[in-house]
Amino acid sequence: MKMWSFFSRDPTKDFPYEIGESVPGLEDKSFWSLHKAKKKGCGGGEDVSVFGIDFKTNGEQYLDIARSTVKRLKTLRHPSILGYVDSLETDKTVYLVTERIEPLQNRLSRKTDVGVKRELYLSWGIFQVTRALNFLNNDGNLRHNNVNSWTVFVNEESGEWKLGGVEYMTAVDSVYSTLPHTFSAYQPPESKDCHKPVTKCSIDMWGLGCLIWEAFNGPLSNSGQLKNIDRIPKQLLTVYRELTGQNAEGRPNPADVIARCRSNGGFFKNDLVDALLFLEEIQMKERGEKGRFFSQLAAQLDTFPEGVGRYKILPQLLAAFEFGDAGSAVLPPLLQLGCQLPDVEYQRRVVPCVVKLFASNDRATRLRLLQQLDRFVNHLQPATVNEAIFPQVARGFLDTNPAIREQTIKSVVHLAPKLDYNNLNIEVLRYFARLQSKDEQGGIRTNTTVCLGKIAQHLHPQIRQKVLIGAFIRGIKDPFPPARTASVLALAATQQYYLLQEVSNRVLPALCSLTTDPDKGVRDNAFRTIKGFLSKLERVSEDPTLRESMEADVNTATPSLSNAAATWAGWAVTAVTAKFYRSQSDTSKSSSSNNATRILLNKPASLEHASSSQSSASTTATTSSATSMTSLEHDHEHDSQNLTNTNSDCDWDCWEADNWGDMEQQSATGGSTHSNLSPTSHTPKNNEQWTSLEEEPEEECTQNLSLKNQSSEEAWEDSEFQPVEDFSPLEQNISTTTIKFEEARRKREERKLARQRQMEVKRAVKLLASPPAKKL
Repeated sequence: MKMWSFFSRDPTKDFPYEIGESVPGLEDKSFWSLHKAKKKGCGGGEDVSVFGIDFKTNGEQYLDIARSTVKRLKTLRHPSILGYVDSLETDKTVYLVTERIEPLQNRLSRKTDVGVKRELYLSWGIFQVTRALNFLNNDGNLRHNNVNSWTVFVNEESGEWKLGGVEYMTAVDSVYSTLPHTFSAYQPPESKDCHKPVTKCSIDMWGLGCLIWEAFNGPLSNSGQLKNIDRIPKQLLTVYRELTGQNAEGRPNPADVIARCRSNGGFFKNDLVDALLFLEEIQMKERGEKGRFFSQLAAQLDTFPEGVGRYKILPQLLAAFEFGDAGSAVLPPLLQLGCQLPDVEYQRRVVPCVVKLFASNDRATRLRLLQQLDRFVNHLQPATVNEAIFPQVARGFLDTNPAIREQTIKSVVHLAPKLDYNNLNIEVLRYFARLQSKDEQGGIRTNTTVCLGKIAQHLHPQIRQKVLIGAFIRGIKDPFPPARTASVLALAATQQYYLLQEVSNRVLPALCSLTTDPDKGVRDNAFRTIKGFLSKLERVSEDPTLRESMEADVNTATPSLSNAAATWAGWAVTAVTAKFYRSQSDTSKSSSSNNATRILLNKPASLEHASSSQSSASTTATTSSATSMTSLEHDHEHDSQNLTNTNSDCDWDCWEADNWGDMEQQSATGGSTHSNLSPTSHTPKNNEQWTSLEEEPEEECTQNLSLKNQSSEEAWEDSEFQPVEDFSPLEQNISTTTIKFEEARRKREERKLARQRQMEVKRAVKLLASPPAKKL
């Protein structure tokens, strides 16, 4: 009895798929019932669809048809034919498992895409069915016999059209059999003769014409409706008339339909079909072709139908990156599509590609990653940033190419919130100290100051107090006017982090030295900032109880926005920005004032042309040229040497001091100095010119040349920098000696007066030497 019970066990109980809700749409058109299903297993299995039939309910007349359908579909493998997954046959039921799909009419009735997107979607769908028929008729010598919108299914995710309904499929030379009554509207005119078809593809081409009509008009009730061609696109009209013509011999072969519609101006010739076909054959394409394709794809994605990008194009891009040689060219469309993914899926699929690209030694790849960092940084986990990404990014701080250095600085703004204490407060600031004092590019020095002001809120409070004021005072003495302007604005924007005693003892004296600056824009910014600090001190002097609230953010790790808005920080961040923007209408403003406004508007100085009012009468030297991305050749040995030379002995403690001296000072010719940093020359190669770096005045270029000739042992300590007041371009051949820190403090006032007199003489000499302006 137990033995009999074992053999009579219901096989459907061992079916490895859990059948769910039914999918409507096929009730009157098929003996199959369509259900959503999921593969059994822990953690949730893949989503599939199950076609099922119960012979007790539907009768045994469909038994042979159902079984032949399963057998036929199991042997057909084509990307545009419904994909077979599994099946189960018993004496009572037949289950056919396929990829997760829904009837085409269900998808078309929702009208998820409209306008151009809908036309592109229909173009790709009709192309897929035509391609499937070409495979059946010409390669498989098979005839579908029942092509219409009820035998075409759509992948629920990617929206791809899949030809199904193979219940009535025969060989191409078989006699045509009449379809069931539910499909009588799709029978071709010659079916009444009950003879063999005129051509091997004439029956299916009639069905393709019916499918085209239904795609634009809805379900077909009778063949007479096919004459209504108002909604058929003009590019498809000629082919459509041939497909639905009464003369079976005149119906084209599916291969001919594809060739004609893929020609210029054809219905299948568009960005979507071109892109998807290219991705299918990407492994056979040349590297240059791939680069051009990916550069165009990013701009086309927004016009593609819903779901196609995420579920069809994105997997192809990931495969092209992982198994092909697509490289960084795949990054823009990959990141654009990755934004559509849930965070968990983004971490699993996109982040590994980003990490792998950051490890690349190719400069073009590194530059492209840094430029698009803001598009994916929010998806990166802090651990990934600190352990895998930042060590690779840090290589760019000492890169020999100015564009890489500049973009690396900008990337810190996006990375700072995710960096740990060591990477942000020690490593980043160590690199910034070198860039601000040693880099020969004025724009890079400017951006370093701007970035430091932007990341101030993320720094540790003790580090903030130790670094900010010294760094910005250092920038105030920069020979490049935009760098001085950036330092003044950074002091204003970060004022809530300074003790009032530091404001009076260090900040205001440094700002006052700019009130006689030769650049009018710098002077204007200095005066405005001085007034703001003075008003703050004045309020505290009148009401000492305000000191605590004004210094509330000095030792706070997460500054209070409300406190900043209630004090001068609100004026610095909002009112000052608006004021400088409006001042551009004054035609008498210098070009460096324009640059100051660009800094406030988050446009780094190194991307704009800036020149002081003093140098506007002199010839400026252009330091950038239109160089293509192909000039980004990597230099592994030099980069490695830079990283090795940047040892832990270089510290940012020097920012704590006030008298940083002049960055254009040359090293003493008669003696040797000692450096905390092992300096490596960052002079770009002659053929490495970058359009992202600004045009600097001739005076700045001269300073750059002097920096290139500095001794490799030049020191970083404050005592090693000659004060700005003692330096004169007319005395460059006079050897200078090191002035100790204490002596510099005692003689500060004397040097200021001497510097003012020198500047007055210098301006007078330039006015006498310059030719008189010609009148227009």
